[in-house]
Amino acid sequence: MSTSLADWKGAPAPDVQQIDGRFIRLEKLDPARHGDGLWQALEGPGADPKLWDYLPYGPFSERAAFDGWLNNHAANSDPYFFSVIDRENGEVQGILSLMSIVPAQGRIEIGHVTFGAPMQRSPKSTEAVYLLAKYAFEQGYRRLEWKCNNANARSKYAAERLGFSFEGVFRQHMVVKGQNRDTAWYSILDSEWPTVGAGFTAWLSEENQAGSGQLKSLAQCRTEF
Repeated sequence: MSTSLADWKGAPAPDVQQIDGRFIRLEKLDPARHGDGLWQALEGPGADPKLWDYLPYGPFSERAAFDGWLNNHAANSDPYFFSVIDRENGEVQGILSLMSIVPAQGRIEIGHVTFGAPMQRSPKSTEAVYLLAKYAFEQGYRRLEWKCNNANARSKYAAERLGFSFEGVFRQHMVVKGQNRDTAWYSILDSEWPTVGAGFTAWLSEENQAGSGQLKSLAQCRTEF
């Protein structure tokens, strides 16, 4: 089906420095301010041993290599990286980015999602994705993507839980760490965002996030809109 976009003028490239949420805030990656916290969250005691399995880099056994990785990320505008700060205790607990940014077409992706153990399976990880998705659609992007190794069951589950629609698999898409990668593609469109975004808001609300945990799942919250 063809949709007229005669007035389409594109979307701006990301330039935001901070995005505030309820549980976390996102700050533009600054290795000088965030490096120590990220090293502890991602490589320190208790770090998730599977964290780097499907990423094209890591794990890092030496701080110098880790700092070089952060500095490279901070110098780029695509990917455009954020550190995740826990608002309650001020700890830096993860990193993620906006990437594959095509302003002229209104296409953008959330990727390089690397969360320390305190963020995993918590409202903080969900809110980090929500804040970037909300920012992207408020800036006028038409399509938000999520891509992952088709063997990465955790990332595929996360994409579907977060409201992304599965679009298919690009076979033999990449070679990563000497291994073939078939890439699973997911997306949220701007026409879908009002429902998906309202589901996030309801799930993250004080009414739903009781002290003992969530009352309704994210999927249940989406069905109410």
